[in-house]
Amino acid sequence: MLAELQKSTPEENKEQRATFGLWLKALREAEGLSQRDLADRLSLDYYTFISQLENGRGKIPAHRYAEWATALGQDPKSFVKTLLKYYEPLTYQILFNAEEAG
Repeated sequence: MLAELQKSTPEENKEQRATFGLWLKALREAEGLSQRDLADRLSLDYYTFISQLENGRGKIPAHRYAEWATALGQDPKSFVKTLLKYYEPLTYQILFNAEEAG
């Protein structure tokens, strides 16, 4: 099983972050929030951090995952599972691919 795990190239990592950004933007828009509105919900000093995330740059700090999930109207467990898929694809594969295949 471990031999089947594939490492991501830098280009693939960049693509994953871009895809993550689109997903995050879709969640925000589904809640009817502007970037500034979401920043306010999260008590962020700068809404530009959200823009950076939506453009595939940066990461949500792990200690704030639950806050982000709540602000975006998401179940925290599902939200973090999706974050893990984008942020740590090898870890995600180890934890979940066997479950999803079976």
